[in-house]
Amino acid sequence: MIFRIMIPTLCALGLITIFSAQVLADGNHGSMMIPKPAGHAPIGVMGDHMHKQGQWMFSYRYMHMDMEGNRINDDEVSPTTIATTVPNRFFGMPMQPPTLRVVPTKMTMEMHMFGAMYAPTDWLTLMAMLNYTAKEMDHITFAGPAGTAIRGGFTTETEGIGDTKLSSLIRLFDRGNHKAHLNLGFSLPTGSTDESDRILTPTGARPAPRLPYAMQLGSGTVDLLPGITYNGKHGNVGWGAQYMGTIRTGSDNGYSWGDKHEITGWASYTWTNWLSSSARIKYSTMDEIDGMDPAIMAPVQTADPDNYGGDRVDLAFGLNLVGTKDWYKGHRIAIEGAIPIEQDLNGPQMETDFMITVGWQKAF
Repeated sequence: MIFRIMIPTLCALGLITIFSAQVLADGNHGSMMIPKPAGHAPIGVMGDHMHKQGQWMFSYRYMHMDMEGNRINDDEVSPTTIATTVPNRFFGMPMQPPTLRVVPTKMTMEMHMFGAMYAPTDWLTLMAMLNYTAKEMDHITFAGPAGTAIRGGFTTETEGIGDTKLSSLIRLFDRGNHKAHLNLGFSLPTGSTDESDRILTPTGARPAPRLPYAMQLGSGTVDLLPGITYNGKHGNVGWGAQYMGTIRTGSDNGYSWGDKHEITGWASYTWTNWLSSSARIKYSTMDEIDGMDPAIMAPVQTADPDNYGGDRVDLAFGLNLVGTKDWYKGHRIAIEGAIPIEQDLNGPQMETDFMITVGWQKAF
């Protein structure tokens, strides 16, 4: 897993080094023919800008998220506390102990996102986003129906195509240094919702059931993606704000994920014609899962639909770079790292430690 994290990051750092060396050597050569580094929002923001009529843009983003430890609301809880005190909602069914005897301790998620944008007119930009996702979760299994003896540990993994997003960006106004547009789209359920893997039960058995909701690759439903985005600038300073929602429609296997709402704001400063830096804050809230998949039933918190959703505030810092000459002219490379500064989770639930996004963009 660590090598898959390092490779995209090292590639980005290598490109940053090349951009820096060449631009410092060439001064401002060609600056009138290239986009501004702060012309886009931080790379972690999607659907932030529009294009001129007939223009295409292609992009690639790599996102890594690391989660470790558990919380109930905003309080940290240990695996032993969960295994001995948190009730198992499936207790009373065959082979189900009274408390949660399997506890996740760490999860990593990687996502490769491939995007395309096209503007048929100046007031409309169309956007498509495909992704390939890999997830890995470590667990501790406690022995028997009670006590603190540990049976052992195990890891589950899933990997594959995720849900596909199609959106339109509709211009509201473009008045000099102030721009705003609507984000209207939907997500298609192209990601799998019936992934399975081998686990370790409190009795020592090693079945391979359907994995809990957090390890599935898609939502299973058509999701509406409403939003609105604003961008402003003055001199070397830029700023922006965005609201994005995810509204579930229908259900899959007897359940649907909770609706999600995100509000983010950012500020940037352009240092040279090829480099800008940014700071961003994001608030997100998500409801619990509605319903239940009858094939997902285990003494682990991730099998309980009530242990999903909550509120989180993230703080992020990033860099945007634009190539100024030769083969990399107009190519944009960006990186953004984020950490949560507040988490209030419907728990027990794993807490997020950090996220990093690295991306490439090129308009034609």
